[in-house]
Amino acid sequence: MSRLSVVIVTHNNREDVGKALPTVVAQLEDGDELVVVDNDSSDGTPAAVRDLAPRATLIEAGANLGFGAGCNRGASIVSGELLCFLNPDAVPAPGFREGIERPLADGRGWGAWQGLVTTEAGRVVNTWGGVVHFTGIAWAGGMGEPVPADDGAVPADPGFVSGACLVIPRAIFERIGGFAERFFLYHEDVDLSLRLRLAGQRLGVEPSARVEHAYEFAKGQAKWRRLETNRWATLIRTYPPSMLVLLVPALVATELALVPVAAAGGWLGQKLLSWGDTLRALGRLLRERRQIQKGRTIGAAEFARPFTADLASPYLGRAARSRALRGALRGYWSVVLRLLGSGG
Repeated sequence: MSRLSVVIVTHNNREDVGKALPTVVAQLEDGDELVVVDNDSSDGTPAAVRDLAPRATLIEAGANLGFGAGCNRGASIVSGELLCFLNPDAVPAPGFREGIERPLADGRGWGAWQGLVTTEAGRVVNTWGGVVHFTGIAWAGGMGEPVPADDGAVPADPGFVSGACLVIPRAIFERIGGFAERFFLYHEDVDLSLRLRLAGQRLGVEPSARVEHAYEFAKGQAKWRRLETNRWATLIRTYPPSMLVLLVPALVATELALVPVAAAGGWLGQKLLSWGDTLRALGRLLRERRQIQKGRTIGAAEFARPFTADLASPYLGRAARSRALRGALRGYWSVVLRLLGSGG
């Protein structure tokens, strides 16, 4: 059995850790470790962690580092072969510890994977693996679906693995450079997953390892700014050159189409601010891109395969239901894939 290192990042999550930590601690085996990185909570979260998990290592950051930086801070001090990042409101179900190690024990060759994340007392899927559209828009796959009775019904090759319950061998995590810390919050799991794919790693889902997640999409208007800023950061950093060039018309059209969508949704100001964020960060992002692309071991066509052409997110409203848009996007993406397959 491999040693498991669980890393949880908290920020004002006293009530959440009260539910999650006892179930995490109860499943840890001898040699496993638990690290909690607290991002300057003001609600007594550190005291709750000391009370509920006295053997855990508690790092009080003294500032809100963000999710990715907090995860990296915790991962930097662990010694287990297998890293498991859990959200503070993710409660493992019975059998989680055994299930989450199974892909490594079975030798599946995955570079990273996730458990099956549920909601509504385990009856409904929160995510069975993320979906990434070729424009970089990403969402939780299977969200709102009933949890399947057969584990074989869960898709095995996700577009990205969810940071709510993300598992990765520590050696691979260190080699890939960990999470992108400047993202602060949102989309860092997409970026990490795409960097893993660039490096030739496969992603997976282990449905026997389940966690209950109290997920809520609506977390204020600022979330849209971070989502859009980080989507563009991921595109710039990870997409191979030929794929990026071929997608320029679609990316421009997406930006124009998002303006009325953002206006109708009340987050147009956040969308405009995200453009400014991207422009200010462009020089840094291009430097990071050069470093990331140096480590690419697969061609653009192989990298592009897991992306979808369908905007099937439940949060996209009419766009997700438009047959005309679906047909146009599928046609465009099929041309891109053919061009990439013939050398771009």
